[in-house]
Amino acid sequence: MFIRNESFKLFLKLYPITAILLGINVLLYLLFVLTGTWRLAPEFAFTIFNFAAGSNDAILNGGAWWQLVTPIFLHITFSHILFNAFSLYIFGPALEQLIGRFRYLIAFLSTGVIANIAALFLEPIGFVHYGASGALFGLLGIYIYLVVFRREFISRQDQTIIFVIVLVSLISSFFSANIDIIGHLIGFLAGLALAPLFFYKKAL
Repeated sequence: MFIRNESFKLFLKLYPITAILLGINVLLYLLFVLTGTWRLAPEFAFTIFNFAAGSNDAILNGGAWWQLVTPIFLHITFSHILFNAFSLYIFGPALEQLIGRFRYLIAFLSTGVIANIAALFLEPIGFVHYGASGALFGLLGIYIYLVVFRREFISRQDQTIIFVIVLVSLISSFFSANIDIIGHLIGFLAGLALAPLFFYKKAL
């Protein structure tokens, strides 16, 4: 279920939404590296960051409501994009096939936005965040729903894998530096709560 051995061309054909989400995240990261990290156009990089990062102050006092969505696609460090892109590459395809492309896209975006809304109201006014972690934890929340309530969709071996990965991911959120713990937890709970809607009238 989580082993990826397709060719690049077949991956694009089978999992187009995952491929598009990966492409957007990686391309924006590379753009930020070229303009900001390599300082080819630092002012442009600064503008990108201010536009896309989730700033509670900018949203509440500046009307930058698009920042409830754009942080999902913004990463500025290699370790951050590597971890999130790899997680999406591993966990996205199976879910895209299980619930369909449209529902999968809605699941990814909605859980990410809900996590960002939580950060808006539960974090200080000066809080700034970015990254797809909230949405990715939302996908993990959907998988936990399957493990608990819809086991017919997942093999026993994959159920164990999912449980271990979710447990380790949640625990590590509390011990890693510069982690938006609230975003992770709310994203996960949003996925768990919304999962029945994505599997409504869905049968094997």
